[in-house]
Amino acid sequence: MNETLQNIGLAQIKKFLPPGEDIHLGNDFFIIDIHEGGDKGFLKYPFRADAFLAIFCEKGGFDIEINLRKYRIEDNSLTVCIPGNIIKVEPSRSSGGLPGRFMAFAVSRSFISDIRFDFSKLFDSRLTFFHDPRITLGEKELYFCSNYFHLIKEVIGSEIQGKNEAVEPLVESLLHVLAGLIRKNTVKVSEGEKTSQTRLNMLFERFMSLVSEYHTSERGMAFYAERLGMTPKYLSRLIKQVSGRSAPDWIDSFVIQEAKSMLKYTDESIKEIVFKLNFVNASVFYKFFKAQTGMTPSEYRNG
Repeated sequence: MNETLQNIGLAQIKKFLPPGEDIHLGNDFFIIDIHEGGDKGFLKYPFRADAFLAIFCEKGGFDIEINLRKYRIEDNSLTVCIPGNIIKVEPSRSSGGLPGRFMAFAVSRSFISDIRFDFSKLFDSRLTFFHDPRITLGEKELYFCSNYFHLIKEVIGSEIQGKNEAVEPLVESLLHVLAGLIRKNTVKVSEGEKTSQTRLNMLFERFMSLVSEYHTSERGMAFYAERLGMTPKYLSRLIKQVSGRSAPDWIDSFVIQEAKSMLKYTDESIKEIVFKLNFVNASVFYKFFKAQTGMTPSEYRNG
């Protein structure tokens, strides 16, 4: 396991939320209710989440990037991000905020551990959910989720004693509800249904998973090709075929998102970031960052 990855917890994420917008329980849980054009800064910088994040969109639409792939969030949808995902929300170009109304809640990894929720009930490697983290909710499902979100929000925002203890079973129950909705709205791929395109997609997902885990220490194709049991040239060709982008381009994109996350969400010096991202020296990092973004690391951090 690569231990140099920079995971951003709820304490850092909360710094980028407008004052008073969120209702939270310390650094373990927050829920935020956003209306038309609100929250211009919500998750606009990429970060690697060390938390479980669910975005419930009642009305409207906006773009979100999850692990460098863009998705459109629309009416009556639920989008789920798991710990380790790289996330970035694209605000509206016209208003600078998020059009529509949505609620988002985030739960820390330690909170989930404390309530002993089994993530194997929520995710299965054969579920197409891994290819698309969004599900569309029916009218009854929409009403059901909305009530859950608002109840949790009301309990957290209340003055009742023991609200922490009251919220824990509600969150656990909501996670089970989400697990049921995800399983209902996704399709398992059986061994007999694995077409050539399906196998290519599975290879791509395995490649992306490896890059997500090792990109700070391994940026050469040989490492990933060996892990996947093929030559670098053949792997490169398959990744280009299935995604339209070269494998090195995907690797560089993960690295630059990691760098942006560390620059915006941490107080680590550029020297420390250079070390954690395994660049030879600061000069090489500066050239790489400028080529990818058009800005120096300092300009990006202070922008």
